[in-house]
Amino acid sequence: MTQPGFWQTKGLLSDMLMPFSLVTAALTARRVARHGWQAPVPVICIGNAVVGGAGKTPVVLDFAARLSARGIAVHCLTRGYGGAARGPARVDPARQTATDVGDEALLLAAAAPTWVGADRGASARAAVAAGAQALLMDDGLQNPSLEKTASLLVIDGGAGFGNRRLLPAGPLREPVRAAADRCRAAIMVGTDRLAAAAALPPQLPIMQASLVPGPGMLAHAGRIAVAFAGIARPRKFFATLEQAGIVLAETRTFADHHVYSARELVALQRRGNALGAALVTTTKDFVRIPANARTDILPLAARLVWAREASIDALLAEIVRPVPSDEKGQGSAPDLLRP
Repeated sequence: MTQPGFWQTKGLLSDMLMPFSLVTAALTARRVARHGWQAPVPVICIGNAVVGGAGKTPVVLDFAARLSARGIAVHCLTRGYGGAARGPARVDPARQTATDVGDEALLLAAAAPTWVGADRGASARAAVAAGAQALLMDDGLQNPSLEKTASLLVIDGGAGFGNRRLLPAGPLREPVRAAADRCRAAIMVGTDRLAAAAALPPQLPIMQASLVPGPGMLAHAGRIAVAFAGIARPRKFFATLEQAGIVLAETRTFADHHVYSARELVALQRRGNALGAALVTTTKDFVRIPANARTDILPLAARLVWAREASIDALLAEIVRPVPSDEKGQGSAPDLLRP
């Protein structure tokens, strides 16, 4: 979706929609109060309080790499937004496309076994049965079907919480304080330009991260490009390309999760040829492009960098703790303990 401009300010239209926001607050509070399945392995939810992108998937990918490096069989859970699969189903990148399972699921599946399904509890059961020793939820902070060991609130520093009103008067799924109170920590991605941290409980730890040009971007420094993106905040991608030294001859924006038509792709290719520029897009957009139309389109990704990397490793070590050798074999999760 494309977020409406009035979600950033408290104007007349937002004021008129406030009664409906009260309904959103009541329904969400009732939903999150329910209890879900208690998994025998640690469950880490990477969520947010607003609709649209906040940088959750890069955090999940980062955590998956860190847990895997410790020898932990981590599996990812995602709704599979934009895909036809209802789940629970394990993602098979060799056979499935974004039409089947959604773009985020394909990105996650390249890093760790990934399951799609609206019912996170059902997906978690399937993942544990398949050998998962830890579960990473991409989104789902407001989904009650699975109990979380720890939830982390991801905040886009450039967008914050918008006008801090609930749907449909603003971008919030629930009040900021309600979401934060269920979280172990917050993750601020980028500079906090809208003082979002001021809306958080003072005792909630805030971990700072930044998206910086990845190696693929840096390898194309100096190149002229036509950049296009159908993500929540395309301008953030364009700014990262410029940070990498890529010269943007033109940019095109599409709605989040946009499915590209053959006509649109041909038009982009012609524009790139006319300007003598390469076509570049995000890895998330790239998986939504049919395989036979990907020729000469460069998928470029940013990478996540932590201000205090040691604090992230310490947090993960606290949540996902090895079982002492004399306790192994006594529980249903033989290698890990839930805190």
